[in-house]
Amino acid sequence: MSNIPGGQITEHCSGKCRVYMDREVLFAKTLEQVKKTAKEQGNCISGEQVDAAFAPLGLGREQMDMVYDYLHQHKIGIGEPVDPDEYLAEEEKDYLETYLEELRELPEVSEGEKEAVTLSAMAGDGDAQKRLTEIYLGEVVQIAKLYAGQGVYLEDLIGEGNVAVAMGVTMLGALEHASEAQGMLGKLIMDAMEEYIAENASEAKKDQKIADKVNKVADAARELAEEMHRKVTVEEVMTESGISRKAIEDAVRMSGGRIEDLAGGNLS
Repeated sequence: MSNIPGGQITEHCSGKCRVYMDREVLFAKTLEQVKKTAKEQGNCISGEQVDAAFAPLGLGREQMDMVYDYLHQHKIGIGEPVDPDEYLAEEEKDYLETYLEELRELPEVSEGEKEAVTLSAMAGDGDAQKRLTEIYLGEVVQIAKLYAGQGVYLEDLIGEGNVAVAMGVTMLGALEHASEAQGMLGKLIMDAMEEYIAENASEAKKDQKIADKVNKVADAARELAEEMHRKVTVEEVMTESGISRKAIEDAVRMSGGRIEDLAGGNLS
């Protein structure tokens, strides 16, 4: 038997749990920062950069191998860039080819002209801002390719990036030098795409949660119907499965009344 009072045990456990959670949070933040750094470097990062970023956590070799595997799965090259085209679906490649052909019809611009347009855009010239938006359309495509394969369409990523640029060129007046514009616009593009991917992932989780609830009730109704050789009632499913009436009725509504083995499946 331990001589440590219960309160001390709770306090001790709380401290350990808090330290563990702090490490979890630090690990997640470090991983996101490494991914962001890689994106800024053309989807590439050196092994030295990765090791240095995670050094404060004191991870073992096996844990670091898992980090490298994770980065590889997210199309981040270690030491050399990963070709983002390898991750595009055929329909995305077709769309991209057509879109790039349209961009090639835009007038080419030299570095000197780009700087002049940027300066005019910074001064609030509306025509210059529109032209600068056109100039950055190609860069939006290159950044979008880095984010491809994460559950969203390349076309949507490009759309989000284009909107970010169109808004960003109106905000350049806050900069002191034209050379800062590319970094600012690049960050706005990346932030917009990352936010879109995150929102899409959140929506996908929500859809999966709904599907799980519907499937749980549908499976229970099907198993009971097979035993009774007929459609079953809400009450029967409640009694046999322990699922609440509200959960069953919610599942029926979320399925659009399409739980086949449930009598009166459409509650509308």
